[in-house]
Amino acid sequence: MTRISRRVFLAFALLATGLAQAQLSIEITGAGANRIPVAIVDFPGDFAASRVVTTTVRNDLERSGLFKLVDHNGLVFDENAAINYADWKVKGADALAAGSIARSADGRMEARFRLYDTQKGVSLGGAAYVTSNTQLRAAGHRIADYIYEKLTGEKGVFSTRIAYVVKARGQFLLQIADSDGQNAATALTSIEPIISPVWSPDGNKLAYVSFEKKKPVIYVHSLSSGQRIIVANFKGSNSAPAWSPDGRKLAIVLSKDGNSQIYTVNADGSGLQRVTQSSGIDTEPRYSADGSSIFFTSDRGGSPQVYQVGVGGGDVRRVTFEGNYNVSPRPSPDGKSLAFISRREGRFQLAVMDLASRQVQILSDSNKDESPSFAPNSRMILIATETGGRGVLSAVSSDGRIKQRLSIAAGDVREPAWGPYYQ
Repeated sequence: MTRISRRVFLAFALLATGLAQAQLSIEITGAGANRIPVAIVDFPGDFAASRVVTTTVRNDLERSGLFKLVDHNGLVFDENAAINYADWKVKGADALAAGSIARSADGRMEARFRLYDTQKGVSLGGAAYVTSNTQLRAAGHRIADYIYEKLTGEKGVFSTRIAYVVKARGQFLLQIADSDGQNAATALTSIEPIISPVWSPDGNKLAYVSFEKKKPVIYVHSLSSGQRIIVANFKGSNSAPAWSPDGRKLAIVLSKDGNSQIYTVNADGSGLQRVTQSSGIDTEPRYSADGSSIFFTSDRGGSPQVYQVGVGGGDVRRVTFEGNYNVSPRPSPDGKSLAFISRREGRFQLAVMDLASRQVQILSDSNKDESPSFAPNSRMILIATETGGRGVLSAVSSDGRIKQRLSIAAGDVREPAWGPYYQ
């Protein structure tokens, strides 16, 4: 068994509030056509800790829409037990995970597991994770990521985090949560709007726009220390920050010289450079996956469309042509596709373009989608949408087959941002 990690999963030092305890609940509204049947047996050892870990693993796999959980019939055995492969094949399981939970000498908990291919009758490997009692769910997410990658060939994103803004009781809360909506904590509370949060590539910072100075100002916020710095507070509007892939720069939108235009700035606020030069409105920049260009929204052609320009400026190329309203471009981390919001027959819906073929597919059936954000494996897209006049979050796979809805019982949820891989 490979010991992938022998460290405690540390929680970020975030400012907690009463509303921070409101968790996102997830409803699965669509699943993949061919789901992989997998069984997760109960782990022996500390009963309470085992339940937290195995429940997290099962929930992660099930909500992905790619797995079908096979009834384990309450069986309990560890990662070293002899496996009756024929019996599990009869039960319908293509894969089986078994493990154990034990307390280490320093008082921390160790979760060990192994994954088995029941069809071939072989072990697919395993891992051990050491964590505190308060971070047992993190170990469950790590195990689920391992299983996901081994069985699909794609890297899992269960250990990642999401950011979003909740409006409730006259306040705006910038919240951070696990990818399943649990463990929510508040990074910033304000009576003024907070919009456009984006994660730094290392997952340690958020850039966002706050109106606390009675105008839009761009901040970079360290999640571990809580320290904030202003990176753009020029005359007029300062908006729509986007990190470069190396984390050294931000693309931003400023109106200091007239119409909103695209600029770049160093992550500490220095080195301002103008990128676009147009008589129209250029906004919503996003770096391409390789960092060589910037996608953005512009009305320079008469209606809002998506364009692309080199990071140093120069020639601008139009990207979207179907329909007369396409905004909020979000290139996928793997560089293969582009998500955006397209208006079709009066409905604002999530669309995705294959950048090689330029084929466009509408992925949602809602009316007011906004703020798309790719998972770091490019498999899922998180969006804000509206149901019954209240903002909720939805997630849809890049092929449109798997759908989820995330909501909070009391609160308007907007501005989602999916964080990078855990580092």
